Amino acid sequence: MPQQKYDHIHQVLKRRIEKGEYPAGQLLPSENTLIGQFHCSRNTLRRAMSELVREGYVQSRQGLGVYNIYHPMEPVSYSMGVIESFRESAKRTGRKSGTTVILFEDLVADDAIAQLTGFAVGTELFHLQRIHTVDDKPMIFNTSYFRKDCMPELTAKIAQGSIYQYLENTLGMSIVTSKRTITVEKMNELDQKWLEMGDYNCLAVVSNQTYNSDGIQFEFTQSRHHPTIFRFQDNAVRR
Repeated sequence: MPQQKYDHIHQVLKRRIEKGEYPAGQLLPSENTLIGQFHCSRNTLRRAMSELVREGYVQSRQGLGVYNIYHPMEPVSYSMGVIESFRESAKRTGRKSGTTVILFEDLVADDAIAQLTGFAVGTELFHLQRIHTVDDKPMIFNTSYFRKDCMPELTAKIAQGSIYQYLENTLGMSIVTSKRTITVEKMNELDQKWLEMGDYNCLAVVSNQTYNSDGIQFEFTQSRHHPTIFRFQDNAVRR
């Protein structure tokens, strides 16, 4: 599926800002200049800019232009407003990453799974458990349920790499939105078994219900983060 024009522009401008091509606190090139560079419509450029505003990279000032307000995230920070795979976040933060699949099975959603995940009772699912390592240390324990009819040929080998890369690049799926809940929970037996908890007895738990461009929920993942690595960053706007 070809990448939408506004998203391409959004990604290019984002990289330029992150690399310092546009100085912090200074105006970006004018709207007309960028329209000429990207050969796009004004509406397309403004849609790309709105994404940068939402992510906290720029701020628009009426009659003046668009200012770069970007500040680099701390190395282990995740962004609340972005759907990012574990491999993508590790690459962005310059960390060595690895994934081990410890469970891969087919199942059908019963009442308990339906209540946990949001999938309807009777939905055929892939059930996975994975350990994510950061710099060779086990830091995240993932339990995931993926809707089988959206990816019938998913395998443990694919899950060992990047499932999102498989969905987007091989299947052509467009991943659009995710509902995210963050809680703090006591360590359980699986956490103790698979993560090096040390003196900690609680974890940050991130639960995601993720949807594609057809409005179908294809994933529920609960990620249990070791306290030493958990840090989420968000961009807030006063209403």
